[in-house]
Formats: sequence, C-alpha cells, structure tokens
Amino acid sequence: MRQTRFLVILLVVAAATVVVGLAEEVTVTIKEWTVPTAGSRPHDPLVAPDGSVWYTGQHANVLGRFDPQTGQFKEFPLKTPQSGPHGLVADKDGDIWYTGNFEAHVGRLNPKTGEVTEYPMPDPKAGDPHTPIFDQKGTLWFTVQRGNMVGKIDPKTGEVTLVESPTANSRPYGIVVNSQGIPFFCEFRSNKIASIDPETMAIREYVLPNPDTRPRRLAVTPDDIIWYTDYARGYLGRLDPKTGKVSEWPSPGGSGSRPYGITHVGNVIWYSESGVKPNTVVRFDPGTKEFGSWPIPSGGGVVRHMVAAPDGNLWLATSGVNGIAKVEIASK
Repeated sequence: MRQTRFLVILLVVAAATVVVGLAEEVTVTIKEWTVPTAGSRPHDPLVAPDGSVWYTGQHANVLGRFDPQTGQFKEFPLKTPQSGPHGLVADKDGDIWYTGNFEAHVGRLNPKTGEVTEYPMPDPKAGDPHTPIFDQKGTLWFTVQRGNMVGKIDPKTGEVTLVESPTANSRPYGIVVNSQGIPFFCEFRSNKIASIDPETMAIREYVLPNPDTRPRRLAVTPDDIIWYTDYARGYLGRLDPKTGKVSEWPSPGGSGSRPYGITHVGNVIWYSESGVKPNTVVRFDPGTKEFGSWPIPSGGGVVRHMVAAPDGNLWLATSGVNGIAKVEIASK
C-alpha cells in the first residue's frame, strides 16, 4: 500500500454559468485533488460507510482511498496485473468490490489487510465486467458491456450467474437498484433501458421514444423514477417504469454536451456534461423543471461517474486530469 498526502489543487465558488429560472439560489464549491499515481485514469468514485472516498485507478491497477479529513491518499495494488479496475462499491462490512474490466473478473478488497479475492467470470464471453451495485439483500449485480450481459454474485457462496441482454450488442452499462430491489440498467448501444427480475433473471426492456437515444448512466430517485443521461443526443431523460412514460429535456450544453455521470440528492438530479470544455456539473429540479450549470475548474477530463455522499455533497472521478473532486452544495 502506498500512502501519500496531497493538497487541494483547485477551489472555486461560483454562481451558475447557465441558469434557466433557477427557483432558489444554489452555491456550488468544487474542490479537486490529484491522485498519487500519474496516468491512473480514475474511473469511478465511491463514498464508503466510514466516510472515506474511493476510486478505481484503472490504468494504474490500484484502488485508491482518500481521507477527506486528513487529505491523505492510500493506494491498494490489485492481484492480477493490468486488471483494469472500473466500477466499485462497498459492502456493509466495508470491503470494496470492483470490476476487473480488462481481465474478466470481479474482485473484493479487504482494506484492513490489503487482501484481494477474485471471482472469475464463468463464461469466456463475459470478458469485461463493467459497473457493480449491491441490492438490499446483499447480492452484487454488475453489467458486462461488450459481453452483452448482466450478472450477479452471491457473496456468501461466490457463485456467479450471468444472463444475456435480449438485444444483441446492446452494451449494458450503468446500473441501479430501486427501492423494491429490482436492478435497472442502460443498454448503451440501443435506445433501451431494462430491468431484471432478481429471482428469475428475466429481463424486461423499455424502449425509449427516439431511436437515436443512447442512455449511458442511470439514477433512481426515492419515488423509483429512473433518470438517464442521453450521451448521444445531449438530453436528460426520465422513465416511469410503472407507466412506461418517458420525458426528456435538452441539456444546457446543447446537443454535443454528452451527459455522462449522474446521481441524485433527494429528488434533485445532478449530472456532468462531458462534451463541453470545461466539463460541467449540472443541477435539474424535477419540480420546477429548471437547470443550473457550473464549470469544473480543471476541465474534468470526462466525469464518467459521480456519487452523492450522505451529507448531500457529490464526489466525482475526473479521469482525464488524474483526479477526484468534491462538489459542495449549499442553498441560500
């Protein structure tokens, strides 16, 4: 394990640069840190149960831990060389699970010991596990992008179960679990979002109205509404799985804004536009249908994923600038 202390490299306090009738004043402060290993390409962030912030160093073959209180980093080398850690999630015991995107496995890191346990894919076609998430029963779900699959792991037994997406080459990508324990995932190479029955693994697809839509990441709000970033068309979308109704809004950055990482704080949606320079952090209020947008000081370098912390602030992985970022949100 490598330990390094880094200082905040950038700080901005800004009013929204793109505001469409924002109903309340929102102050956003963005703080950024460079991770220890150059060229790591931090891919996904995670806020662990103990408040630490984690990221996958995809090109450095490490998982990184950042202590927001001390500013200290630790990096944990992984077992298999060049495993390409992609997504990550913590279990209730604080172990960190990640997808070995380059080497066909899901891994589990014990941060106390540094020990890594790997769960290989049982099907050679499942070569690139992508994004993991736990359901309420402790089952780990994950997408397999180029393998065109969704899988689950029983952590008690280590059993891996895979099922193919009904649409060929649909590239399952982002995945969330709703309040009923039902996983929903994007079919990034199609205009579809799908759910999967946690018991039977049967998949139901929801066709989005525009054939050019390409949903990349998802968020699910407390009312079980599914929100998606339409990477291809520059839209934010809303799917009500109960009725099948879809609503869409053009992103403030326009048709080439490439909305990507997305999360929510309560019912308010936050996401990043990766196709504008600098990348932005965007707020959308579903009640007022109003947007606010803030630039990321370093440029962002493509924010592929973002998560909300229990305190209502956001954490991002800024891949192209080798960093992580905290978005502090305050209402006046």
